[in-house]
Amino acid sequence: MISLVLGQLRRRPAAFAGTAVALLLAIAAVTLFGSLFAADLATPAAVRKAAAGPGLMIIAGAFGEIAVLVAFFVVVNALGFALRQQHRELALLRTVAATPRQTRRLVRGEVLVTTLLVTVPGWALGAVAARWFLAALQRRGMASPDVQVPGTPVPMLVALGVVLLVGLAASAAAARRISRIAPAAALTASSTEHARTGVLRLLAGAGALAGGVLLLRLSATRPADQVDKAGQAALLASLVLLVAVALAGPFAARVLAAVLGGPLRVLAPGAGWLADANLRGYARRLSSAVVPVALLVGLSGTMSIMTFTAGRAAAAAGGTASSVTSATDIWLRQAELGMLVCFAAVSVVNTLVAVTADRRREFALLRLVGATRPQLLRMLSAEAVLTTAVGVVLGAAVAGAATSAFSAAVTGSAVPPVPVATCGWIVAGAAALVLPGILVTGRWAVGGPAAQLVGGGRD
Repeated sequence: MISLVLGQLRRRPAAFAGTAVALLLAIAAVTLFGSLFAADLATPAAVRKAAAGPGLMIIAGAFGEIAVLVAFFVVVNALGFALRQQHRELALLRTVAATPRQTRRLVRGEVLVTTLLVTVPGWALGAVAARWFLAALQRRGMASPDVQVPGTPVPMLVALGVVLLVGLAASAAAARRISRIAPAAALTASSTEHARTGVLRLLAGAGALAGGVLLLRLSATRPADQVDKAGQAALLASLVLLVAVALAGPFAARVLAAVLGGPLRVLAPGAGWLADANLRGYARRLSSAVVPVALLVGLSGTMSIMTFTAGRAAAAAGGTASSVTSATDIWLRQAELGMLVCFAAVSVVNTLVAVTADRRREFALLRLVGATRPQLLRMLSAEAVLTTAVGVVLGAAVAGAATSAFSAAVTGSAVPPVPVATCGWIVAGAAALVLPGILVTGRWAVGGPAAQLVGGGRD
């Protein structure tokens, strides 16, 4: 079993490299905030009270709640995509007498090995980040100078255990379908993509959407003196709505691709038509690429517009500052935004590189029937533009809903003031990740001997 696990990791290095980075960041995030909790618990009460502000544990909890959830979101998305790429290999194992239990054991082994490989670097990154973050709080008077991060290994062990549980749960859900159907059906299914999104997935997406709506209502109905709670509820709502987008991703991506693909087909009749057909025909693949872009745009837009709205409201009220608009909290928000953008950007690059690299056989087939490399690169350029557009629209919809609820609580109006320049930079940043991620990988993927790539499968 170990040799099979290592063989799978070597066979698809791009996909598992992305999964490894996502797991590393998750371990680092849990270690970071766990270390801060440990520092607060190990500090005498008199020392803790010497600093201004709400306290280290409250800051770490509020700061880390969304960051850790986003890290887990990225892990689940990366693992699900990596395992979908193995559909054919797992189906072949089923045809040569591998049992469903053995298939699931193989998948669990891959998650375990990948997690263990990144554990020590994740611990080191999290420990360094915890000390840096504590020092930054101490410089701003939000933590006592006598507080220190303890040397206990408990936060690291907790991080490993929690991330491993999340990874195993995500892999079990992803491997469930391939391990339950008949071997011949599994092999047939691996070469095609289902046109419909599963009922259970749509129901889960509807449940997440309902949860997001409830959180939006909670945010919008907070009184004026509970701006912080309104902001936290709105930010959590944006994440829950992004989960709904991920669950209903294939359906939503197909619909938006059909709408946005029309102008693309007119502007680029050849490459645009082929790109639109590819994206709509492989909605699950499109969803895998779009969800990280929506995560980046949705969370960045939500936090930027919320901060801007709170600042405008404080200025209109005569400069009365809440913890949302104080200088220290603005720094906290910026640090949190930087971490979330890092997670989302890693997810975008990992997914797009792996998606594009996995299409070498498809590109080789197109070359065998007469397509040239420049034509394929033009097609990929059109796909990159459409992928960016779909992701930005979904992310903007989530950010719009979340900030509308927050604005209703803060200003009484459901229409928030929008920092146009900042939002423009967010969209430009998303495009700067998507376009090079697809095109640079695409230049490599369209190369090589076409006949050999077609005959040798996906390698």
